[in-house]
Amino acid sequence: MGALCVLAASVLWGTTGTAATFAPGVGPLATGAVAMGLGGLLQALVAAPQIAHHASRLRGQRGTVLLGAASVAVYPLAFYSSMRLAGVAVGTVVSIGTAPLASALIERVVDGRRLTRRWMLAATLGLLGSVLLCVAEAAHAADGTGRRSLAGTLLGIGLGLVAAATYALYSWGAHRLITRRIPSRAAMGAVFGLGGLLLVPVLLATGAPLVTSWSNAAVGIYMALVPMFAGYVLFGWGLAHVPASTATTLSLLEPAIAAVLAVLVVGERLPATGWMGIALVIACLAVLTTPTSAHRRSREQLRKPADHDSEAGVTSIASNAG
Repeated sequence: MGALCVLAASVLWGTTGTAATFAPGVGPLATGAVAMGLGGLLQALVAAPQIAHHASRLRGQRGTVLLGAASVAVYPLAFYSSMRLAGVAVGTVVSIGTAPLASALIERVVDGRRLTRRWMLAATLGLLGSVLLCVAEAAHAADGTGRRSLAGTLLGIGLGLVAAATYALYSWGAHRLITRRIPSRAAMGAVFGLGGLLLVPVLLATGAPLVTSWSNAAVGIYMALVPMFAGYVLFGWGLAHVPASTATTLSLLEPAIAAVLAVLVVGERLPATGWMGIALVIACLAVLTTPTSAHRRSREQLRKPADHDSEAGVTSIASNAG
């Protein structure tokens, strides 16, 4: 269920880049501020009773909460700027595609967590797929047939790396709070609520275009309610059951969804190399989510003692009756 929640959130997140193209007059800073800012404040509002109930525990983890909140504030500004400069496909791919490596590094250094061969295989496939998508888009910009300059694409890739690092940081922070006996709703509400507050000044400074037309306002409302609020509620549930490195790897579905929507809806071109990258991302998800034979055997072994006990109980009852 944890994996399914993260995958569902990734599908919702994959629509954000395409949705942003329906409000071309709204800058990336305003888009990120309205999406993550209002979405985060709404999470905090809904989770207010849980946040108040666990306030003492949250204060005890204030460093993790503040680090997560700062990362929440930086992430959308870098993410949407990356998509504006490098394109929906490459911006999403870099931001999300390199996040698993950042998450793994954080967990290895801070938590001493060992990485499994299964995760490393999945992450390698996902990273290779992400690289192929980036190469395809950069080549498209460099050969003069694309609408973006090579310099803009490279700057977008750099901002995507910043987005990846901050995404990994707030995912790790939220997971750390949850593992320290703070419910996911309280943890996510506190981290994203504070992050939303940090984004309010950005929204006030850049958000005027959001109220100049109904279409711009509709995009802002959609981004705040669906991908950010609903998506991160699902992501919080997922983090309660899987490590941050696994969650960020599962979210590699987002760039694949974003790339397909960019082609089908926005009209961007994706060379064959890019489609190969998407195929590798899907292979990464298959490796990570398919139950292993060892896992199936362990589940069968857990069932067998119960079956044996049940049979023994029936035998005992029969003998006692006799």
